Amino acid sequence: MEQGLVHIYCGDGKGKTTCAFGLALRCAGTGARVRIAQFLKSGDSGEVTAMQQFDNVELLRAKQGSKFTFQMNAAEKAQAARDHTQLLRQAFADTKHLRMLVLDEIMAACTTGMVDTDELVSLIQARPPELEVVLTGRNPPQALLDLADYITEMKKIRHPYDKGITARRGIER
Repeated sequence: MEQGLVHIYCGDGKGKTTCAFGLALRCAGTGARVRIAQFLKSGDSGEVTAMQQFDNVELLRAKQGSKFTFQMNAAEKAQAARDHTQLLRQAFADTKHLRMLVLDEIMAACTTGMVDTDELVSLIQARPPELEVVLTGRNPPQALLDLADYITEMKKIRHPYDKGITARRGIER
């Protein structure tokens, strides 16, 4: 088996999750086992629905919440952090059979204090050598940038949201 590398898809532009899911689709299409863990996201999206069609793709999601982290009180933040830390540990549990692990929106989980960056770094460093790890989100911590073999930044030039157009099913969600 080939050496697993670390990918980061970051930036303020559209397409980080879509890019990661595309890579997961490519991997799953070869028959390899893929696990995707989504942090800080709720609701359905076309990508999630499509990935659920594959027997060799496991999808883990954080507990559904109705608030953004900046809207939470201290007790809600503490519970959300426990939930996301549990999700992180679940994502890295029993990975010997996996070829790829996608941690979607993990950067935001780190920057909002929902997961500990040092723990994430340790988990990545301790992974099986053939496990490919894909990280998405804005503002990656330097410790993750230092680990990455690939870093791709999506840069927003223009986005319909700036004109008040919300996310459309099948296009942005």
